[in-house]
Amino acid sequence: MQSLPEGYRAIVFGATGGIGSAFVKHLGADKRCSEIIGLSRSSRPSFDLRDEASIQAAAETLGGEFHLLIDATGFLSDEMIAPEKSLRALNAETMAKLYELNAIGPSLLMKHFSKRMPRNERSLFATLSARVGSIGDNRLGGWYSYRAAKAALNMMMKCTAIEVARTRSQSVFASLHPGTVVTSLSEPFAANRERLTPEQATEYLLGVLDGLGPEESGSFWDYRGNRIEW
Repeated sequence: MQSLPEGYRAIVFGATGGIGSAFVKHLGADKRCSEIIGLSRSSRPSFDLRDEASIQAAAETLGGEFHLLIDATGFLSDEMIAPEKSLRALNAETMAKLYELNAIGPSLLMKHFSKRMPRNERSLFATLSARVGSIGDNRLGGWYSYRAAKAALNMMMKCTAIEVARTRSQSVFASLHPGTVVTSLSEPFAANRERLTPEQATEYLLGVLDGLGPEESGSFWDYRGNRIEW
């Protein structure tokens, strides 16, 4: 990460997932990074997206400032939940869970960890969104809860970017679409789409982040460096 200060510190949320672990690997190999901390439900300190107290405790436990913060969390489906194909499939509990894990939890990460970004140096906060969260790009419909949750995440990120810039003028917040990555989250729905390895996706995404300036804080990008409409 050439745009960050020498000896920058980084933190990855969701570090045990396919994309999160690839981020940790890349940053660990960057000689300019003095420390990379991976957080998950099994790390020390740990955090749970559904438990704000755990997020706050993790933020308070870790000392110092972080120049790079990456939220690599996300939830799409499990053995009981699948993306809806029609309105008939909508379920309140499913919608609440998708919103909690894809919008509320990541928003709480921004709430508690944005305070750990330096005031007078460049810093980056990235959250993994998804192209299906773009309202303007929605041409197929379906996937109601996941789309809505990622659209909400984008709005929360945009609001956070505006507020944090008032005290940290060199901060950059961005929502990122990683593409279709070979992970347990996207594999069941990959079909014939181009698929990236986690290592490829994270290398591209770090390159995109490295090139964003403060004037682009609060924006939405894909792994190729193309801006995505809201």
